[in-house]
Amino acid sequence: MIMQHLPVLQVVVPLLTAPLCVIMRHGRLAWAFTTAISWACLVMAVMLLLQVLEVGVVSYHIGGWAPPWGIEYRVDLLSAFVLVIVSAVAAIVALYARLSVEREIAPERVYLFYTMYCLCLAGLLGIAITGDAFNLFVFLEISSLSSYVLISMGKDRRALTAAYRYLIMGTIGATFYIIGVGLLYMMTGTLNMMDLAERLPTVAGTRTVLAALAFLTVGIGLKLAMAPLHLWLPNAYAYAPSVVTALLAATATKVAIYALIRIYYTIFGKVEILEALMINNLLIMLAFLGIFGASAVAIFQNNVKRMLAYSSIAQIGYMVLGISLYSVTGLAGGIIHLFNHAMTKGALFLALGCMFYRFGSLTLNDLAGMGRRMPLTMAAFIIGGLSLIGLPLTAGFISKWLLVQAVIEDGNWHFAVMILVSSLLAVIYIWRVVEVAYFRPPMDNTGTIIEAPLSMLVPTWILALACVWFGIFATSTADIALRTAAVLLGATP
Repeated sequence: MIMQHLPVLQVVVPLLTAPLCVIMRHGRLAWAFTTAISWACLVMAVMLLLQVLEVGVVSYHIGGWAPPWGIEYRVDLLSAFVLVIVSAVAAIVALYARLSVEREIAPERVYLFYTMYCLCLAGLLGIAITGDAFNLFVFLEISSLSSYVLISMGKDRRALTAAYRYLIMGTIGATFYIIGVGLLYMMTGTLNMMDLAERLPTVAGTRTVLAALAFLTVGIGLKLAMAPLHLWLPNAYAYAPSVVTALLAATATKVAIYALIRIYYTIFGKVEILEALMINNLLIMLAFLGIFGASAVAIFQNNVKRMLAYSSIAQIGYMVLGISLYSVTGLAGGIIHLFNHAMTKGALFLALGCMFYRFGSLTLNDLAGMGRRMPLTMAAFIIGGLSLIGLPLTAGFISKWLLVQAVIEDGNWHFAVMILVSSLLAVIYIWRVVEVAYFRPPMDNTGTIIEAPLSMLVPTWILALACVWFGIFATSTADIALRTAAVLLGATP
């Protein structure tokens, strides 16, 4: 009985947990409840993925109303994969959160933090599971509004301005998206994504539909921080509490990439809009702008969180590149990078959270000698850094290998060279951290080992080891990505 309701429970459970955290008004109790619910969501997501792999697409009709008249929760291979990514990161970060949150957030606001955490999780999962274009907007706003609050809870007053900037940019993005949805509804009379896909070919050449596509692209582009629409992201990541940075970096931009894939390959899937309007050329240009521009800026950052924030913009560029290549291999590279980058950036930001917990600063000079003072934490950071670079035997290598394969298959050898050169830029800014941590003496001239608490180290190492595991044993994730890409492109899976 429960199995058939898993799609709706995936969203309802964390959504109902949020008000319970407010009622509890107790930080530790709210943390325990949030952690339990996050792991329950992971179990449900894995069960849904196995169900989709076994029987195919799962369709859940809200209130018993059949689509397109009623709201549909639709779980195919792509949405099930994203559900697992989001819930896995949320569950691991929740384990990590207790001490980090108590260190960085005022005691009387801790229970409110977990309230927003649950709301954010419900919104992110809802984006991945809904089959309705308007409902996607609703869940996008639930996750965004809670994210603004989470970012503003940072003790640095600059967190408030970062949250405000994100709010302004996010509101503009949401407005653009809903205008696009409204234009599509005006032309088709439906909001169901699969129904939109059936009806759009007959009106695809109209100016209204083309304007809708433009609004949708800009709106989602703002949400996923695609260059040059990324201005909100560096400060949001740099000044948010460590737990919030890890959660958003590993999940929020990923579900926005998922939404972009849904627009181009599901809603406009039968129109082949990327090639018809040469939009893929524009996306490729924006992808490399993000990859090289953000990587170059990252090299000159002294705050390591800010450095990795610009790195995230570059990594988003790789995902956008995969989407724009319009091939099974390229799209699969973009999809698997959703997973691999979530593990990589989650490990990196959790490691930074461990350092901040002990020393209260993340500027490069303050990390001097950190390799000797926090050897386990720095080792996890190095593993994440190697995955970010794309070294063989790490998860990041699998993503870049597929992308290089895709551009070579397409005859664009110069793109392959650009991908390899961009990886060298990642070597530079990761090496800056390594050089300071291992080759400079500690600021206080002591080499005393002061490791982070075990409750923070274990989740950090889970994600760090995942970067290695999915770099060596990448068959399962690569197969899912390739199957998903084949289905979205109408090829034989």
